[in-house]
Amino acid sequence: MSATSPAVVPVGPSLSMYDPIYLGIDEFGEPVYLNLVYRNLLAGGEPGGGKSGLLNAIAAHAALSVDTRLVLLDGKLVELGLWADIADEFVGPDITHALTVLRRLQTVMNNRYAWLRAHGRRKIAPGDGMSVITAIIDEIAFYSATVGTKPEQEEFVALLRDLVARGRAAGIPVVAATQRPSFDIIPTSLRDLFGYRAAFRCTTPNTSNIVLGHGWAEQGYTATDIAPTNQGAAYLIAEGGTPRRIKVAYLSDAQIQAIANYAAWIRRPTTSTTSRLDWEVAG
Repeated sequence: MSATSPAVVPVGPSLSMYDPIYLGIDEFGEPVYLNLVYRNLLAGGEPGGGKSGLLNAIAAHAALSVDTRLVLLDGKLVELGLWADIADEFVGPDITHALTVLRRLQTVMNNRYAWLRAHGRRKIAPGDGMSVITAIIDEIAFYSATVGTKPEQEEFVALLRDLVARGRAAGIPVVAATQRPSFDIIPTSLRDLFGYRAAFRCTTPNTSNIVLGHGWAEQGYTATDIAPTNQGAAYLIAEGGTPRRIKVAYLSDAQIQAIANYAAWIRRPTTSTTSRLDWEVAG
């Protein structure tokens, strides 16, 4: 009998950003999935409502998707900080760094649209060999109204608006959260560009309407009826749909660290992988 080589068993993730993302369960106990790759998501609500849980659930899926690069902006450093080591860019409380990263993303987006036009296409597809660049921003208000000068804040909002408006088809979805979903923090021209919205507990029906859209509170869909102790509960609305009450899956710090460590392992450099900042130069 001739000797044979041992079988090679591939080890790696089965996730992709083109797959539906598991968020949690609805009020009937049914699983809730979201197709995010060609969409954007805005989460709003009072502090402690569970917004960070939603961001971390999406970040976990993105981290385990080897076709995805992570770009994270976190003014507090700690909400998304456990993912910092596997992110292509991690922006802390630095408006200059935030603007630089958004400008780079805008350049990548423009380059990708030029590529699509040259190939007679309208959006990026899985077989194109381009990474999905998932941008996650925790607390828009920090960059749009707190840190930096007024011109810098206005530039941040303008760059974010452009990215949310045009980034979807270029494979650059945006997920953003804020504790202050008011018009001075998220202008209507920006808010209305988010196809998906999640309203966690809000103190007033008007605040809930700002997140979900005008009029939903009057129709009985108001995040004011979420109990303060019911963290992770939210009303989720998709484009053209009706708000759906959900409970976001919770990841502990230990679970996040374990996922991040595994994600770092599956993303380790090999001869077949591109550089860590391939999105910056190649798109």
